[in-house]
Formats: sequence, structure tokens, C-alpha cells
Amino acid sequence: MNPRIKSVTPTDQYTLELVFTNGEEGVYDCSPLLDFGVFIELQDKGYFKQASVQYGTVVWPHEQDICPDTLYEDSKKTTCA
Repeated sequence: MNPRIKSVTPTDQYTLELVFTNGEEGVYDCSPLLDFGVFIELQDKGYFKQASVQYGTVVWPHEQDICPDTLYEDSKKTTCA
């Protein structure tokens, strides 16, 4: 099982700066999602920046979320535990 999300900081470039429960840090690029279904709403930077952590993953107020395994596996790691 991959680690879950401990904290998230959304950026103006539609990336998420993540801290995982194992101490690793990474950056996940959300820009490929912005033209897809429920994620279109994330194009609004104000809304995008409302990202928070619930139940070990990143969520937004209107129930968009990204699988924590995807966030871990597809993020560019910036530090190791």
C-alpha cells in the first residue's frame, strides 16, 4: 500500500505540493485533468486553491478527488524519507 497524503499546498501553476505520510514530498501536476469531466471546475484558480486533505487524499469542496495511489505514483518526488 502506498503512503497517503499528509498535507497539500496548491499552486498557481495547477500543481499540488504534497507531503506523504512516509515523510516523502512530491509535486503532482493537475493540468492534464483540467479539461476532463468533473475536473473542469478546477480551471478556476480560486477553486483549485481550495484543495484540502481528507481521509488521506486531496479533495475539493464539490467532491472532486484524486486517488492517493495516483498522487503518490505520478508525483515528482522532491525529497525522500
